[in-house]
Amino acid sequence: MADISFRLNPKIVIGQDTVNRLGLFCAEFGGRALVVSEQVLYENKVIDRVVSVLQDAGVEAILFDEVPAQATADIAENAAELARGARCSVVVGLGGLKTLAIARTVSILASGNDYLFELLDGAAPNGPKLPFIAVPTTGRDPFLFSERYIAVDPRDRSVKLIKGGTDLCAAAVMDPGLSESLSGKFAATTAFDGFCSAFEAYCSSKSNFLSDALLERAMELYVKIMDSFADNRPFDALGISTQAGFLTSLGVSASAPGIGTALSFALNGRFPVAKSWCSTVLLPYVMEFAAKARVERLARVASLMGEAVDGVGASASAAIAVDGIRRRMGLLKVPARLKDFGLALDKLVPVAECAKDLEFTAFSPRAVSSEDAYDLLKQAY
Repeated sequence: MADISFRLNPKIVIGQDTVNRLGLFCAEFGGRALVVSEQVLYENKVIDRVVSVLQDAGVEAILFDEVPAQATADIAENAAELARGARCSVVVGLGGLKTLAIARTVSILASGNDYLFELLDGAAPNGPKLPFIAVPTTGRDPFLFSERYIAVDPRDRSVKLIKGGTDLCAAAVMDPGLSESLSGKFAATTAFDGFCSAFEAYCSSKSNFLSDALLERAMELYVKIMDSFADNRPFDALGISTQAGFLTSLGVSASAPGIGTALSFALNGRFPVAKSWCSTVLLPYVMEFAAKARVERLARVASLMGEAVDGVGASASAAIAVDGIRRRMGLLKVPARLKDFGLALDKLVPVAECAKDLEFTAFSPRAVSSEDAYDLLKQAY
């Protein structure tokens, strides 16, 4: 059995209207919070609600809402300057993956003792950090409970792992009522995206009994979402997505993501294509890549997906799991090729190099070279 290295510091609250407790969490650290968010959240009044909750708790909300869709890490420098000038005592990240990454970086930079490019180049934080509270509007952040997280380097739009440390995240508030209301193909791709993260951590060489238990349940929930979309069955999409996202984040923190996760982040960092679309396209090829080393795991995944595998050997069951994902992709009419996003194959070589260099790819079920990473992109192209 693999050794387990696992530490979880933040307070975690999950459920409908749990955002109403955010003010109490912030008040523990002082009376002024920097809220790092994105303007799209004005549309469904999420920002207004969070500001109101903070004010009701006696916490002044200083708003930084200038995180664009294709944000790079240098946005954090502007927000950190605002946090210092306003003497903020806590940073709240409200939004999707990039917004949470920016907010974490603000927490590190706000003291003025650290430099962005040193962090991007692998340096650990030097000075004290402002407490960081995560309020995700998507439940698919594989690094939510990890000591490191991905940020986009403004120098070349490559993705880098920043060392946040064990004491950065003070709390996480996962309220399905704040989740982005998605529809159509985009909503379906979020389930494939989450499944990809859970699957890779499940097949990782760092997996263990704890991560297995969390990730098996997460994959079952993601398949339930896919099948409910395909059958047009009514279901609690936001509630189930939040549960699956929490289990995935927790499971990944006890294990490690893989090359598919690395490639999807790298593609999203370099090109204006949603990460969930990239990981959806890559998923069946990532599963085939993993099957060559972890065929028993793939057979178990087929069973978790509800496929008919009784009396079927491991290799055949693994193939059934991959076919099951492809069948669901077809039913839901989600993107199936990278070329559908207007990407040029010859522009993907730096993406493969960048993804392969992310440290966690070393825990993929098979050794991954730059050629392997590029081959996955070519297959998915």
